[in-house]
Amino acid sequence: MALPPLPDEGVQLGADAADWRAAVGLAGSALARTGAAQPEYALEMVRMIDEHGPYVVIAPGLALAHARPGPEVLSDGLAVVTLATPVSFGHPYNDPVRVVIGLAAGYATHLSVVAALANVFNDSDAVERLAAASTPDEVRSILGAPAAYPSEPLDVA
Repeated sequence: MALPPLPDEGVQLGADAADWRAAVGLAGSALARTGAAQPEYALEMVRMIDEHGPYVVIAPGLALAHARPGPEVLSDGLAVVTLATPVSFGHPYNDPVRVVIGLAAGYATHLSVVAALANVFNDSDAVERLAAASTPDEVRSILGAPAAYPSEPLDVA
């Protein structure tokens, strides 16, 4: 499966976040701006990290913030937040985080979208390039994500 769209509204570059909760909140707000999730989805992402620890920090400098598919997810979508100052999530090896990817996905697509993202990060310098990106187009190019769906949104039910 290809990655879901990443519209300009889903990209926030050089953001300031006081801590990991604020960084995840920025990703959740970006997902809400794109229409992929309700604003409450950010709270669900934070709750998952509170409950399960910093499992979302999947590579040095990179967090993949997400929560279980649920009513807060409106469609598959991505958000990318790069941080002006990295923040610690409490991960023993991969902190501090400079890039937070927010993911909203439905039950039927959640695992395939995560797998597609994992393929992007097989490229060992992808996190560095994302952290240095200066435009939404550059971020989309690194991820291989479209700006919008070519046709009707996916059914996330």
